[in-house]
Amino acid sequence: MDFAQRTIDLARSNVTEGGRPFSTVIVKDGEILAESANKVAQTSDPTAHAEILAIREACTKLGTEHLVGTTVYVLAHPCPMCLGALYYCSPDKVVFLTTRDAYEPHYVDDRKYFELGTFYAEFAKDWDERRLPMRYEPHEAAVDVYRLWQERNGGERRVAGVPTA
Repeated sequence: MDFAQRTIDLARSNVTEGGRPFSTVIVKDGEILAESANKVAQTSDPTAHAEILAIREACTKLGTEHLVGTTVYVLAHPCPMCLGALYYCSPDKVVFLTTRDAYEPHYVDDRKYFELGTFYAEFAKDWDERRLPMRYEPHEAAVDVYRLWQERNGGERRVAGVPTA
């Protein structure tokens, strides 16, 4: 099967049905493990990006939070949220089929605090210098939750079974 073409077909179908032009196909052992188009418009859920939905489905099927041994096909270079999720689930490879520069003449998604073209520079700023208003309210009890987690995990700080660098 041509997984790149399947990714393109999913996105095209989503657009014709009133959705947005993004899709993801996750492949393991030469078979499609999970796939999704972007469902933000259909669900009013700003996290319903194709990558997020497909990652959720694939991890549920595998019964794990990581996707080692998979290849993830995405229509366009992932947005920062999806890129973070991809880093977190650790697939073997991500294949993107177009870039923002290539599709920008046809589609743009700039919001109050999120302009894709400048987001990485914004993200690199210290939390108190970003455009999104944030306030830090330190509470020692918040750290206690992490202490409890460590105690319940035999003194370990890391999640067992998760791939590390």
